[in-house]
This record gives sequence, C-alpha cells and structure tokens, in this order.
Amino acid sequence: MVPDESAEQVPAAATVGLDPAERRLLAAMPLHAITSVHGEAGLRERLLMEVAQLPAADRERVGEALALASRLHARDRRQREPYANHLLRVTVRILSHYRVADADVTCAALLHDAVEDHAGELVPGGVREAAFAVLAGQFGERTAGLVAAVTNPVWEPGRDEHEQYREHVAASLEASPWARVIKASDFTDNAVGLIHTTGPRLSRLAGKYSPLVPVLRELILRPDTPLAAGVKDMIAAQLDSAAGRFAAIWHDHDAGSGPGRPSATGRVPS
Repeated sequence: MVPDESAEQVPAAATVGLDPAERRLLAAMPLHAITSVHGEAGLRERLLMEVAQLPAADRERVGEALALASRLHARDRRQREPYANHLLRVTVRILSHYRVADADVTCAALLHDAVEDHAGELVPGGVREAAFAVLAGQFGERTAGLVAAVTNPVWEPGRDEHEQYREHVAASLEASPWARVIKASDFTDNAVGLIHTTGPRLSRLAGKYSPLVPVLRELILRPDTPLAAGVKDMIAAQLDSAAGRFAAIWHDHDAGSGPGRPSATGRVPS
C-alpha cells in the first residue's frame, strides 16, 4: 500500500530515501529482507504504508503507540538488532500478512512487551496492574487488555519457568481470540529469530517454544479466531515449519528426542 500524505502522522526515526520503484518493492519485500537491507528505518517506512488504510484518528493513536514503544525499548537489543525491529515486524505482519485493519490490535502489537519489560518506566514502582492502567488511559481498555493477555507472568518461585510460560499462554489465548493474532505474529518472529541465535541459548529457547507449537496451531484454527481461512492456513503451515526447525535444533544439540525433548511434531513425549 502507498500511504497518503496524512499517514506521516506516524513518526519515523529515520527515512530510507527510496524512489517510487524502491517504495513499491518495499511494500512487497519479506519483513526480514527489509530488516537486512534497510534496517529499522525500512520497517518503519513499511508500517507507514500499512497504516495508511486506517482513519486519521487511528493513525495518530498508532503513532503514539510507536513513539512510546520506541522510547521504552530504545536501549534494548534482540540478538544483533534493535529490539524495535521485532516490534515493527510483529505489527506489520499482522497488518499485511494477516490482513487485519484494527487500530487497537495494531497498538497492542507495538506495545506487547512494554509492561513485561518496562513496567517501571510506565509507573513508579513498576506494578504491572498500574502499568496496564496507564496503557488503558492512553490507548483504551481493549488495547491494554490485549497487551495483558500476551504479557508473560512473573515467575513463581519453585515453578519451571518454561512450563509456567506455556500454561499462561494457553490459558490467556483460550480466553482472548484477538490475543491469538498477536501471539501468532510474535511467535513467528521469535521462531525465525532462532536462526540468528547460537550457543546454549539456542537449545534452551527451542525447548521453551517447541511444546507451544501444537497448542497455538489448534487455537489459530478455531472458528472464533478472527482471521480469514486462508490466513489461518498460512499460519498453521508456518507453525509446522517452526516445529521442524525446533526438532532439528534439538537433534543437533541433544542427539535425539529423549524424555522431555520435543519430537519432530513439536510435541513433548509424555
């Protein structure tokens, strides 16, 4: 999509300086290709193109969400890139690949890690409930509720951290069909990101994410998930690919699928 002039309400940290032909290409490029070629500025430009379809008031609210996310995550890194790249890809994927034109969901996607990572910068003391209230006051109750649904819980001492994470994801997505949309994009970006991870962290993350694949796949394919049938099938296929990637990682690092290790289907054997 080519933005109209009013779409410039969404601020960008830098401009890519593309000519019209390059802008048309940017609109069709895979998100990780944009990241490699143009970096954060290119992803911001692609977001501009996608939100042009929204009403002016919604574009302004998305701009505010992007500005807040950029401030909160300004010093954060994700592997070898600014953390903002992850937030932008998650959001653009929802707008472009999932064909969702919803300002609440867009804002929640941009802010999906805000409370989990930076509650203390939203409210003194960093109390999560108060931080969600701040988001609700600025972006609305629905946006804040979606952020809450995809925010990982504070670790409970004595619990297996990954097991607690998976239980929370399954329960929160069961109750919130729109949160499934955000989590699917987030999960997809994280699964791709494993390609750029090395060392013990790679195997640890594969063990964290792999058992969630069949759970998320089943939730996405449910009738009440608010996505078109073709989009659901696309996400399911991507999750199947992720399961194979996780299984390969476990095979390389642990020489097989022993007790507690994911099988080739992404399931943990009982």
